[in-house]
Amino acid sequence: MSNLKSGVISRRKALSLLGLATLGLTVPVTVLTVSDAEAQAQQPAPAAPVTGTERRQERRTGRVKRRTARRAARRKGRAERRELRREGGEEKK
Repeated sequence: MSNLKSGVISRRKALSLLGLATLGLTVPVTVLTVSDAEAQAQQPAPAAPVTGTERRQERRTGRVKRRTARRAARRKGRAERRELRREGGEEKK
């Protein structure tokens, strides 16, 4: 057996060499590219909350408001139906 390596190169090594060669060619081009574009002014942030805690708190507040509105509507409906039953019961007598 000889200690000489065969001239065959594996696919993995060939792809890594190709990738390194591509990277070596593209990096200098992107570094040397000069753009005439000016920086855009930063737009003001929207009024929406930024942090997750604030968003969560808004969702909770919205749920509480919707829940209290539903409960109030149910109470009002029950009171109206109760009143109709009371008035209807008196007319039958």
